[in-house]
Parts: sequence; structure tokens; C-alpha cells
Amino acid sequence: MSTLARARCRAKAHPLAMDAVLAAAVLVCMVAGSFVEPRHRDSVSWVLRTPDLLSLLLMTLGAAALVFRRRAPMAVLALTGTLSVIESLTGDPRTPVAMSAVIALYTVASTTDRPTTWRVGLLTMTVLTGTAMAAGPLPWYAQENLGIFAWTGIGATAGDAVRSRRAVVQAIRERAERAERTREEEARRRVAEERLRIARDLHDVVAHHIALVNVQAGVAAHVMDKRPDQAKEALGHVREASRSALNELRATVGLLRQSGDPEAPTEPAPGLDRLDELTGTFRSAGLHVEVARADQGTTLPAAVDLAAYRIIQEALTNVQKHAGPHAKAEVSVVRVGPNIEITVLNDGSGENETQDGGGHGLLGMRERVSALRGTLTTGPRYGGGFRVHAILPLKNRTPTGEDPA
Repeated sequence: MSTLARARCRAKAHPLAMDAVLAAAVLVCMVAGSFVEPRHRDSVSWVLRTPDLLSLLLMTLGAAALVFRRRAPMAVLALTGTLSVIESLTGDPRTPVAMSAVIALYTVASTTDRPTTWRVGLLTMTVLTGTAMAAGPLPWYAQENLGIFAWTGIGATAGDAVRSRRAVVQAIRERAERAERTREEEARRRVAEERLRIARDLHDVVAHHIALVNVQAGVAAHVMDKRPDQAKEALGHVREASRSALNELRATVGLLRQSGDPEAPTEPAPGLDRLDELTGTFRSAGLHVEVARADQGTTLPAAVDLAAYRIIQEALTNVQKHAGPHAKAEVSVVRVGPNIEITVLNDGSGENETQDGGGHGLLGMRERVSALRGTLTTGPRYGGGFRVHAILPLKNRTPTGEDPA
């Protein structure tokens, strides 16, 4: 970062301190200018003089007012303008008190709109120049009077130019941010469209080939005893249809893979048959886990089996992370009618598990349960601890109004 950029950052961080430095510099310039006096006879010359006490007081008040120029620009301009008028009427010779009014006029022009700048600038220019020409000790055509006219005009013009440049930079920044948001929204829209297209492709592939497999399997079952050759042919069609379905699924899912993705796992997806192994890993890590099962003899669909395993895994992970070092967990798996119910309880008193570290564990559970048309209930237990309760249907539920086909 350059020196100028660092100075701008400091100025934005401490505006009052920077205005105090500016006021001190303006005071030094006014005091230095008050010790010299131009002489206009045969040639221009300069002589030393000593300003009076009133002029020094007016210069000090005008410079002190500039410290608050950002907070109340109009009030500071009115005060410095009044001090300049007093100096024009009483100073003989005059001192450059009008310098503070020029700085204040610049501040007003840089912080307001252009019509206000025109009105305030013309009023300040007219009052200060008119007072100096009409009531001052110098002739109306003196260069000091014309200098007041020129410097007030320069202050208003410079402030308006700075304000216009800020407005242009802000407009450019807003357009860039708007364009960035538009690109992000367009990217999200394209991603959503691509996901929808892939979902439709997967639906078409699975629906078509599974329908063929279903029909051919029905034919094979019907003619198995009487015409085994025809049953064998039907099973061949089943095998061919399943192979085609797998190939098309592999090609479709392959579109989502990238070069850096890890290799696909070769072992089968975990299920409740590995529940003892799962709880054993937590016990070896120091968590006391009790398991109760009342689902013997129930064959779970693969999706339900995987979801139940992942829910228990995530719930026990949350217990280990959030429930405290001496917490105990209870896991129950119960078959209730057409549903399988998963419950994970703990008696810990640690931090609120709803925070879930990064906040994705409970959300992932909810998405898994929602995908299976089930329900998930999570929340604190009365007396301490946390409860996770999931109800997973063993058969797919069809939403109301949706075609079962």
C-alpha cells in the first residue's frame, strides 16, 4: 500500500483528528499572512507589521471552528463568514480571516448537492466581497477584495468537483456490485437448471428400465414352470435392461464428477446391521452408550437403512462434542406399524446442541428424513440433555395430488 493510500485510510478512520490538523495548519497560514502587508505605490513590496489582538482572536476562532466542519458544515460556514465580515469592518490593515470561510465553503459544497452549493456559494461570495468593498478601509477595486471574490469561488467550485467525483466513483462501485450479484444469480440459476435436467435424466433412465425389468420379471415368474425356455429369455431381458440402466446411470452421474474427486467407495453403504460396530467406536472414545432395539426381523429399504445409520451416527457425534465429558447416550430403534422410529437421548449439560458446531449436522439429518417423507424432532429435554427423534416410513409415501406412476 502506498503512502498516499495509508494516509487516506488514517484520515477516514480519524476524521476529527485530521480536521484538527487542518485547522492548525490554516491558523498557521493566517497568522503568518497577517504579519506581512503589501504596499502598492511605484512597485509591489512587502513590509512587516504586527496584527492587533482582535484580529488574532478572530483568526483563532475561525480556525477552531474548522475542527467541526464535517459535523455541522452550514453552522461552521455561518460562523467563519461572520468572523470574516467582522474582520473586514474592523481590521486596518486586514488579516486573512476569510481563509477559514473558504475552507468551510469547500466543505459545504463537497457534502451537499449542486443547487445548494450555488445558493450558498453566491451568498457567501456576495456578502464577503460586498462587505470588503463597501465598508473596508481599502478602495473597492483593491486586489485584496478581488482575492476574496476569487477564493470563495474557487472553494465552492473545488468542493462541487470533489462531490461530483465521489458520486461518480460510488455509482461505478454500485454498478460493479450489481453486476457481480447478477453474475452470481445467473450462476445459481444455471446450476439449478442443470440439476433439474440431470434429475429428469435420472428419472427417465430409472423409470424406463425399471418398468422393463418389472414386466420381464413378471413374465418370467408366470411361465417359469410351463415354459422354462421363455422364462430364461425373459430373465435375459431383465439382465440386459438392468445393465443398460446401470450404464446410463454411470454416464449421467459421471457428468457431475470432476478430475479431483475421490474414487467412489467399493464397500456397501452402512446400515443398522453395523450399529454395534458404530456404538463400539463411540464407547472406545469414552462415551457411555446404551442400545435398545425392537426391530428384529424387519428388512429395511436401502435408503431407510442408510438414513437411520447416519442419523444415529450424527446424533452420537453431537453428544460427544456438545453434551459434556460425563454424558450418557441412549439409542433405541423400534418398529411401529409401517414406520421405523429412531431415538437418541442424552443427559448431558454441555452447550446447546442446536448450534451443532458449524450448524450442518442437524440440517443434514432433517434433509435425510425429509427426502424419505419422514419427520424429525429435535430439542432439549426437560431436566437437561437433548433428544433426537426420527420417524422413517418403510415404504415411499406419495404426496397428495402426485401421480404414483
